[in-house]
Amino acid sequence: MKNPIYLFILSVCFIAGFSSCAKKFDLIPPDGIIRENYWQTKEQVHAAVIGCYASLMDGGSSASTRGPAETFFIWGEIRADMITPSLGTRAEENEIFNISTQQNNTLVDWRPIYNIINYCNTVLDYAPSVLQKDQTFTQEALNGYLAEAKALRAMMYFYLVRSFGDVPLKLISTASDEDIVQLAKSTQQEVLAQIVKDLAEAEPHAVTTYGDVRDKGRITRYTINTIQADVALWMENYTAAVTACDKVINSRRFGLIASSAAWYNILYRTGNSNESIFEIQFNQQKLNPFYAMHALPATRRYIAANRVMDQVFTTELNLLTEAPDIRSNGASVRAEDNAIWKYIGTNNEDMIAQADSYTHWFFYRYADILLMKAEALAQMDGRGEEVLALVNQVRNRAFAPEATNNNPDITNKEELSLYVLEERAREFAFEGKRWYDVLRYVKKNNYSNIAYLQEMVAGIVPASSVRTAQAKMLDHNSHYFPIYFYELQTNKQLIQNPFYKQ
Repeated sequence: MKNPIYLFILSVCFIAGFSSCAKKFDLIPPDGIIRENYWQTKEQVHAAVIGCYASLMDGGSSASTRGPAETFFIWGEIRADMITPSLGTRAEENEIFNISTQQNNTLVDWRPIYNIINYCNTVLDYAPSVLQKDQTFTQEALNGYLAEAKALRAMMYFYLVRSFGDVPLKLISTASDEDIVQLAKSTQQEVLAQIVKDLAEAEPHAVTTYGDVRDKGRITRYTINTIQADVALWMENYTAAVTACDKVINSRRFGLIASSAAWYNILYRTGNSNESIFEIQFNQQKLNPFYAMHALPATRRYIAANRVMDQVFTTELNLLTEAPDIRSNGASVRAEDNAIWKYIGTNNEDMIAQADSYTHWFFYRYADILLMKAEALAQMDGRGEEVLALVNQVRNRAFAPEATNNNPDITNKEELSLYVLEERAREFAFEGKRWYDVLRYVKKNNYSNIAYLQEMVAGIVPASSVRTAQAKMLDHNSHYFPIYFYELQTNKQLIQNPFYKQ
């Protein structure tokens, strides 16, 4: 097992372009790096924190090297209704499309996410000791680094808890084989409580700005507020969600990118825009995994479902612009062949070359803040006008046609909630959010909207499997993935999700 700090150094050297760095550290025993030689200076703490972010870029396109960004896309989209199989779809992907996931399916391997958690745990465990060793290292600087690690760890656990339900909660680093311990699952409520705690502790110590584009690729206080809002919505704590969103809105540091000929390029292709809150900053040295997934027809693993153009966006025109929603054809999707365009276009017409596949992956944008606040307000009495005002900010930027305006009753919470959900489908198409949005909508108020999920799966699976799939959805455990078989074999404390027990 490679030491996490060794991996940190490799990541940092890769980013900096120091090809000789890996050779130097390869000669040092892993435990020696941690306990004797590594945690000595503030520069080493900084490098370790940057390593946490670099780990978000890990991975390749094969099952054995799948990285976090690809995992986030798959977990957030493949179970929902915005994508469908294509010529290059793999058998394990079809399993999930058909709601027949098995525990040996590599797509449910959570190790890429727990690796990031371990990197964060390593910073939290070892960085404080540097305060006594480097007299130029301040408590304020240390607290800022710890805030980043806690917030990133919290976000990774949030992905896990929404994807698997109950998961092991590991808060101490694994630095060598001797540190490996077997942990039972913690309940979803326990994991969420730790997420809330981590974010609350991190918030006052996180920086508000790094002064440049690092604000988009590293965690700031406003990133933390945004994650807090997302977690609060999942926990149905709507007052807390509004409070967190308002912190971002009132900062006046973010806004929607105005629609223009350059809108697509500024927001998606180039990234680091005023609308971005947190993103993975891929570049020409570290490409994203999406070209292979979406670009070439013969190997394309996913395409947009027909309903994306037919129902989500529609082909109707905006009366003012006499053009369709700017998020539709040539932005989220290419209508002629349903290609997922958001990651492979250089503008609304031309496709990037494989060597230029560095479109960023967005965790959160300012549009998310507006729509999360709208979603929370929709559950409060007398706030319907505010809900529509927030949603309309997003719709007006996109020149959304009247055909997608459901004109909800401002006194009807369910109509308002559905209106927000449908707008989120348009705004965040293929950004890894759809399944989590649907599940959040379905499970609120003790699964009062389970019929929505049943209707959704009826449009996904083959006609012969509709009744079976709909019956499965009635078991709430089916909404979460099984634990990967390797984890069950190596950790005897784990118990399989009951829906998948043989």
